[in-house]
Amino acid sequence: MQLIQPVYIFKHVVPDILSVGHMTDVRTSYFFWKVKVKVSLQLDDSSVGDFYEYIIMCLLLNILLCLYLCTGVLCADQLLGLPCEFIDEKLYMDKNMDPQVKFILRQAHLQFGQKGDSPLNPKVATFLITGGSRLDLQRYLEKADAEQLDCEVRRYRTQGIGVRWPVHGAEEYNQWFSCTLKQRDGLFTVTSILRQPSDKPPSAELAHLSWPAIQDREILTTSVAMVIKTQTPSVTSGLRVQQKLHCQFAVDHKSRNVTVEWIFQHRGERNKLFSHNSHTGQTQGSGVGTRGLAGGDASYNIPFTKMSSEGIYTCSVMVMPLFISLDLNLNIQETPRVSINIGPTLVLQEGNDQKVTCDAENYYPLDVEIKWYVQDPMSSSQRVGAPLPKELQNILLSSHKHNNDKTFSLSAFFYLEAQLKDSGRQFTCSVSHRSLRLPIKKSFILTVEEPSSWLFNFFFGGIVVVLLVVLCVMLKYLNSMRKKSVQKKPY
Repeated sequence: MQLIQPVYIFKHVVPDILSVGHMTDVRTSYFFWKVKVKVSLQLDDSSVGDFYEYIIMCLLLNILLCLYLCTGVLCADQLLGLPCEFIDEKLYMDKNMDPQVKFILRQAHLQFGQKGDSPLNPKVATFLITGGSRLDLQRYLEKADAEQLDCEVRRYRTQGIGVRWPVHGAEEYNQWFSCTLKQRDGLFTVTSILRQPSDKPPSAELAHLSWPAIQDREILTTSVAMVIKTQTPSVTSGLRVQQKLHCQFAVDHKSRNVTVEWIFQHRGERNKLFSHNSHTGQTQGSGVGTRGLAGGDASYNIPFTKMSSEGIYTCSVMVMPLFISLDLNLNIQETPRVSINIGPTLVLQEGNDQKVTCDAENYYPLDVEIKWYVQDPMSSSQRVGAPLPKELQNILLSSHKHNNDKTFSLSAFFYLEAQLKDSGRQFTCSVSHRSLRLPIKKSFILTVEEPSSWLFNFFFGGIVVVLLVVLCVMLKYLNSMRKKSVQKKPY
C-alpha cells in the first residue's frame, strides 16, 4: 500500500477541520474527518518510520481541532462590545478668566479586542480595550449581555499628580478614562480606569485640566489599569442582622502602596469606618479583613444592623496617581407586626356597637397604608367570579407612634354598629408597606343577634318576682317555726 503524503493531509484534511464552524453539526463533521484520516493512513508494512510520523500528525490535527472548537465557544460567550454614554469635557474661560469645564454628552462604543481591530460602530468614537494588561474587564461582567448593562465613560484627571504608571511600554505619558458598567437589575456595578498610552506630554498650561480633542469615528486603544466591583450596589436589610457589603478591586501591576478606605455618609455627615495602607501596614477602624486585601477583597462587614446603619457606604482604592471608588446604598426596612383587637368571630346584638382597631407596629420606614374592607357572606365563599371587597370609608387613623428603636406604629379603627343585614359579613384589615411584597391581612366575621322581645322580658321578670316572693314567705315561715321550737323546750 502506498502512503498518502503529509502535504495532502494539510491541503485537504485541515480545510475540512476549519470548515467545522460553518457546519450545523460539529460532531458529524468531526466523525467524517476521522474517517478521512483513517482512510488516508493506509500503512505500508515496510514504512514503520512513516507510521510514527502519521501518528504524530494525527495527534497534531486533533489538538488543532480542539483548539478551534474551544476558541469558537469562548468567542460565543464573550461580550464583544456595547454602546456607551461618553461624558466629554471642554475647558473654557469665564468672564473673569477663570477656567471652567463644560460637560458634553456624546455617544460612544466600548469594544473588546486587539489593537488594530475594526470598530463595531464606525460612526462614533470607540474605546477599544485590549489585552495590554493582566486585568480582563470581561471577567468582572459575569457573562452579562449588552442589553443588560448601562455603560458610561468619562475623562479622568489625576489633578496634576505626575507619577509614572509602572507598566511595560515605551510611552511615558497617559490619557485616563473612567468606565462604569451597571447591571440593570442591580446585580453588580464595575468601575475601571482605562489607560491610553501616549508619547506626547500634555500642554504646559493647565495641563491637569486640558484634554486632547476626541473626534467621532476615532479609535482610542486602551487597557485596564484598575478595576473595582461590588455585587451589592444597593442592599435592603432588616434590623439586628449581620450584613456584608461586597467590594473587590485589582490593579494591573503589583503595587506596594495601596490605600483602601471605607467612608459612611448619613444625613450630611461623613465618617471614616476603615483605612489600610499596604506600604506602612497602618490600619484604622474595623470591619474589613486585612488578610483578604492582598487578594483584592475589601468587603465590609456590619455585625449588627441598627437604624443608624442606613446610609451610603463608599469603598475606595488609591494607587498613586489613581483613585477609584464605588457607592453602596444600605436601606433599612422592618416589616410591620399586624394585629386586630377582635377574635375570629364577633357576636353583637342588633343596635350595639363595638370599636374595631387594626394595629401596625414596629415598621420602618414611615410610609404605611392601612385599609379596612367588608365582604358579603356569599362573596367570601366564592373563589371565581366573586365581587371585590368594598373599602370602608369611615376609618380613623391615630398619630404615628415613635418607638424606642426608632421604628413606627400606627392604628386604624372604626366603630361598628351591629345591624342584622351585616350578619355573616367578613371584615378585613389590609396593611401595605415597602418591606412587604403582599399586604398582611387580618379578618373576622360578624354575627348579629336579634334582641329579646318585651313580652319575654315581662314574663321572665314576673317569674323572678314570684320566685322572690315565695322565697321570702318560706324564709319567714321557717323563722317562725324555729322560734316556736325554742319556746317549747323545758328549761
